[in-house]
Amino acid sequence: MNSNIRSKRRPAYNNAPPPKRPIPSWLIAWGVGSTSLGVFTYYYFQDEVPYTKRKRLLATSPEWERQQGDISYQQLLQVYRGNILPPDHRASRTVERVGSRIAMAATKIAAANKQTFGSKVTFTVVRSDQANAFVLPNNHVFVLTGLFKYVKDEDELAAVLGHEMAHNLARHAGERASGGMLTSLFARLTYLIDPSGMLYMIFVPSVNLLYDLPHSRDHEIEADYIGLNLAAEACYDPRAAKRVFAAMKQGNGNGRLSNMTEFISTHPSYDTRLDKFDEWMPKALNTFNGDGGYRCQKIRQDMMLARQHAAAVAYRREQQKERK
Repeated sequence: MNSNIRSKRRPAYNNAPPPKRPIPSWLIAWGVGSTSLGVFTYYYFQDEVPYTKRKRLLATSPEWERQQGDISYQQLLQVYRGNILPPDHRASRTVERVGSRIAMAATKIAAANKQTFGSKVTFTVVRSDQANAFVLPNNHVFVLTGLFKYVKDEDELAAVLGHEMAHNLARHAGERASGGMLTSLFARLTYLIDPSGMLYMIFVPSVNLLYDLPHSRDHEIEADYIGLNLAAEACYDPRAAKRVFAAMKQGNGNGRLSNMTEFISTHPSYDTRLDKFDEWMPKALNTFNGDGGYRCQKIRQDMMLARQHAAAVAYRREQQKERK
């Protein structure tokens, strides 16, 4: 081989990865700014729940919450049109009579915390096989008649209505909306960190499982606690709450499904709620039996007279319909 001819060698293959592109400064600034805004928002809009004194994020105004509640109320009146019981129906009168006393107790607690409970409560009773009751912001209470499979007297009805009005007293709807705003902000941030969207696909269900659902269960427990004490303040026997939820547990196959799936449910299991009622009952009974029982004695007598009067009116109405 001619030594003058230089052998041509192929360059060695470079296994080193290409140099990483630096993260743009604007992206870093945006991420830091968004995170700082989220932290600032959380602490700036800190609020305290009446009665329980729990700290939470609440960025919505009472006026906005009430407006949203009024809009949903009008929509549901159309949805349930034809199945809404008239105001003079015995069930409607009972719900309004019991609910009005619960509302008075809620107004008293709100005033003690320098808040307002909202406008006058509306009560809508809907003919349905579904056992349910719910409340919209601005105190629009709906009761579906299937609930009466489990609610047998006014004390038990007060336990349910107390729970629903407690949601509004605690402004849980506004708290959920506020939390949604904050998590939405962080969800958008994931696209800047990972434009492929993979991080977003992990973030959203994780937030739902680890934040939204636990908070929903916490709201239900908090409403149970406040509602129990609202009923006692209104002179309804708080022990009725256990009877209602025990009946619902029995009607739901002993609550086996709820117990197994509590972690992925919006509501705590029946067993959890019943145990909590045992924990809270002494305080509620002290309120109910205040002044040696005299605080509620006259009120309970008035309740009995009101029930008797309502029964007499309903009987006369039925007799008139038969004559026609």
